[in-house]
Amino acid sequence: MLKIRLRLRFKRKILINTISSLWIIGLLLGGFTILAANGDMTLRIKDIARLEGVRSNQLTGLGLVVGLNGTGDSTRSEASIQMVTNILARYGVLVNPGDLRVRNVAVVMVSANLPPFSRNGDQIDVNVASMGDAKSLQGGYLLQTPLTGADERVYAVAQQALIVGGYSASGGTGSSRTRNHPTQALIPGGAIVEREVPMELTSGASVNWVLNKPDFTTASRLARTINDHFQSDLAQAKDMSLIQVTIPPTYVEREVEFIAALEGLPVTPDGIAKVIVNERNGTIVVGEQVRISPVAVSHGNLTINITEQSGVSQPLPFSSGQTVVTRDRTIEAEEEGGPMVALPAGSSIGEIVQALNAVGTTPQDIISILMAIDQAGALHGVLEVN
Repeated sequence: MLKIRLRLRFKRKILINTISSLWIIGLLLGGFTILAANGDMTLRIKDIARLEGVRSNQLTGLGLVVGLNGTGDSTRSEASIQMVTNILARYGVLVNPGDLRVRNVAVVMVSANLPPFSRNGDQIDVNVASMGDAKSLQGGYLLQTPLTGADERVYAVAQQALIVGGYSASGGTGSSRTRNHPTQALIPGGAIVEREVPMELTSGASVNWVLNKPDFTTASRLARTINDHFQSDLAQAKDMSLIQVTIPPTYVEREVEFIAALEGLPVTPDGIAKVIVNERNGTIVVGEQVRISPVAVSHGNLTINITEQSGVSQPLPFSSGQTVVTRDRTIEAEEEGGPMVALPAGSSIGEIVQALNAVGTTPQDIISILMAIDQAGALHGVLEVN
């Protein structure tokens, strides 16, 4: 029998909480600790991959917001003065730029994402952000603004009233109050598509799927799923992100139906073992595949014991089974003189964090322990600290 003990100690007083699931969201002293277990989660192909060549396009434009209640750009904003002068000149009104007061207008940068296969006349959402020293865009109206792509061609035109999710107020004594970001705004359906972006669903006689998260195992599984469904070797994983699927003769000139038949097929994605730690807010995300080797760490007066026992599994008489050696692991967490939590057999780091959570350990302490285990070379996975 082999016994391995992992001892972790803490100096904080702790309360016992029962935890029995691999999915845990614990609120500890204002921070969140999340244990995420992937398991054998099955998803559709359309949820983990996209068609090559089918993509959104980013659009931008420089616009002018009018109708502000004295919260626009100041006279120090030359861009605002120049744009107002140009607009007035377009309508035959000639003014001296030095005589303009532009507190009711603001120069803004307008941006939008053009979805794939958007047609002429479709409406898309628009984001607006101040470029000058305006205090707030609340109550403003965006004048007609052309939105161009990377090729400098106009694909949409935006114009509409702004929706601001915050405010800025100030008093005569110099006091002020601001909520959220009053210099940013959203216009749902604020732009009209004027030009379409051509896209190709197929690449010759095939369609190409690109994984959202490249992985060799997932790419191989996706190709195997397609081949099993159609009873033919149509799909081939070219690399860790690209899967090429040949269009069968029965779907020639029916590419949309073929893609629809593919995107609903179930696939179990795989991924690397990873622990993500955010020290600023105490968030910890632990993947199910993360494992640790036997290690001993001392920290305060909390004790965690990992016990590993070797046994023999003997098959029934006259059966076709084989005798195998098994290992049972038990994890226990306790405070000296306090309660104890026993977890099911296993050696995943997720179970260790469960034990720490169950006795009230703070996220900051768990983060310190995980980093120490990783530095000792006992953490089998990627530790990513943000």
